[in-house]
Amino acid sequence: MDNTLLGQIGIVGNGSWGTALAKILTDNGNIIHWWVRNEEAISYLKTRHHNPHYLTSVHFSPATILPTNNLAQMLKTCNTIIVAVPSAYAQGVIEQVDKSMWQNKNIISAIKGVLPDTNLLLNDYLATKLNYPIEKYVSIMGPCHAEEVAEERLSYLTFSGMNDGLTCAVADAFRNTYINTTCNHDIWGAQFAAVLKNIYAVGAGIARALDYGDNFLSVYITNCYREMYHFLQDHFEKVHPSNENPDFHTSAYLGDLLVTCYSLHSRNRTFGTMIGKGYSVKAAMLEMNMVAEGYYAARGMQSVSKEYAISIPIATIIYQILWENLSPSDGFLQIEQLLS
Repeated sequence: MDNTLLGQIGIVGNGSWGTALAKILTDNGNIIHWWVRNEEAISYLKTRHHNPHYLTSVHFSPATILPTNNLAQMLKTCNTIIVAVPSAYAQGVIEQVDKSMWQNKNIISAIKGVLPDTNLLLNDYLATKLNYPIEKYVSIMGPCHAEEVAEERLSYLTFSGMNDGLTCAVADAFRNTYINTTCNHDIWGAQFAAVLKNIYAVGAGIARALDYGDNFLSVYITNCYREMYHFLQDHFEKVHPSNENPDFHTSAYLGDLLVTCYSLHSRNRTFGTMIGKGYSVKAAMLEMNMVAEGYYAARGMQSVSKEYAISIPIATIIYQILWENLSPSDGFLQIEQLLS
């Protein structure tokens, strides 16, 4: 494999998605520098060769992973950095080191959310705060569950970037017998689709807990996709720098929405199910021991939709359930009136 464009690769974050990405890359013959916050997890990876908390069935050859909690040293060593921490923590991680250390790096975003302090996508945050060039940025989107990657079930990844050479090199680094890859230029659309689908998946879980059936859920998801499509079209026309009009009816958009709303692997659906059963947000998060991106995304997208004057009524009701104490049953009575 020609890795000249990517150089040495680092992964920031060792949750289930970061672990899945590490598996794909090491299966493909790459050596990974892996930033892990927890010293105990680093020791476990070095001695037991698997992540003690996420995707524990995935074993790594000790020669393929170099775990560390020294972010600055990893940034000095690596040319390409994959950011795979939850969106709620990304800004804090980036700001741990001097902003100059992120310059001249290829940054690959595996984040599926907006940064909560700024309500910006990672690329917009980097451009605003670090004057980072969009040509060195690529985003990774699904549809792809970490659990199925661990089982090497055929999965699909979509890579979005403005620099075709870099985007194709990243896609090539991930492609193998159980990962198919596609590329496009739609950095903003693909990322916002991922943010919105997580909100809608929380709603799907709430609906299931409230005993709505498959018929309702199919209509609910259809209307969520219509809402997403209108947002993406309007947003694309306002801010996207490319003249290429993406096909929103493909797997990175519709497919990712479907799998996140329906799959039992979906943490956002699981989180929503617990909310629908009466768990508080705090209790649901403690029970899951994982971050449900849809929770933070619901708040962030309220600011984004207001900024661009694009209505997202279903996502707004999910936000009110999660953040403004609207009861799930009352919220879904309102959603019923929106569906057609």
